[in-house]
Amino acid sequence: MTEKSYERGKVVEIIQSVIHKMEGSGASDHEIHAELADLSHTIDLLRHDIAQSHTGNLKHTDIPGATDELDAVVLATAEATNTIMAACEAIEKRANTTGDNALIDEVTRIYEACGFQDITGQRISKVVATLRQIETKIDHLLSALDRRMGPIDHAVPVPDQRQGDKALLNGPQMPAKAVSQDDIDRLLAEFDN
Repeated sequence: MTEKSYERGKVVEIIQSVIHKMEGSGASDHEIHAELADLSHTIDLLRHDIAQSHTGNLKHTDIPGATDELDAVVLATAEATNTIMAACEAIEKRANTTGDNALIDEVTRIYEACGFQDITGQRISKVVATLRQIETKIDHLLSALDRRMGPIDHAVPVPDQRQGDKALLNGPQMPAKAVSQDDIDRLLAEFDN
């Protein structure tokens, strides 16, 4: 059992104990007060753990970045599928003029295989929706805790600490952030001067 799941279990245990004592088991006010103080302390520890878990990164960087990347996968997959379909149409036209039925059958198989794009897009969209729900729930939880118990200092977002070549390896760029071919051509032209 992890420390955090132990603390959550402890919260439930304390609440049940307080309820039991308040239902007439003869517990003193001092015992009930001690139980409630322990509950308050446990909740405060959990709250600090949440605050230090870099939820700012989750909300402002990690989840939006992940959903943007997944949206880009859906877009790139759709574009690639459209290119494949266009090439298949051209091959199919030529095969129809030559009467090559075997080639037409192979093109049909490619068309059928391209159905993966729609299924992939649907599955990725479900993951994106789940990530956005998680983001919303974390935000609501932190807001509720801040309203009830006052604001708490959340951990400062962690900057990218990769060094050397690892700092350069960011995978494919998002279309909105990508360097255009015109920019690359312009940069290379500067070397010629």
